[in-house]
Amino acid sequence: MGHPKKQRKKYSKPLHPWRSARIEEEKILVKDYGLKTKKEIWKAESLLRKFKSHAKSLIVRKDEQSKKEEIQLLEKLSKLNLVSKNAKLDDVLSLGIKDILERRLQTIFYKRKLARSINQARQFILHGHVMVGERITDVPSYYVLHEEEAKINFSPKSSLFSLDHPERVIEKEEVKTQLENIKK
Repeated sequence: MGHPKKQRKKYSKPLHPWRSARIEEEKILVKDYGLKTKKEIWKAESLLRKFKSHAKSLIVRKDEQSKKEEIQLLEKLSKLNLVSKNAKLDDVLSLGIKDILERRLQTIFYKRKLARSINQARQFILHGHVMVGERITDVPSYYVLHEEEAKINFSPKSSLFSLDHPERVIEKEEVKTQLENIKK
């Protein structure tokens, strides 16, 4: 046992550090998802590896406990919106790294067009302008649950909460287009 204040590593580095194909794939992921370091990719890969290895072990086992664990795993993944409600363990094995990265708060915030770029979404989150449900979240790598997805918005304490803020141009344009559609 280690010291309780010492955090355990939540990822493992690649076995071979200088493979050019892997480096190029990681560069693309860092750019597309606005990640700070490749460590964030490795954390997502470790989480994915954990889900897949658990699913593989459950496929092999055929006892009552494995059925309970299968249900729990599929419920957890459906809450994260990684698989559908009526998914099978084979669906867990078909998940990829992009599926995991799509569920991060930073990505969802950008996809909902609350920020102009993926990097601006990260900045808003880190500066404490974003709420998930009833609480302010300043962790861009927070994995958003399915029921929390609609509750992502700016904090009322934030200056960005006001629609007149210069960085909220995107929403102004959306409101204008919606009004024009209503008038038609």
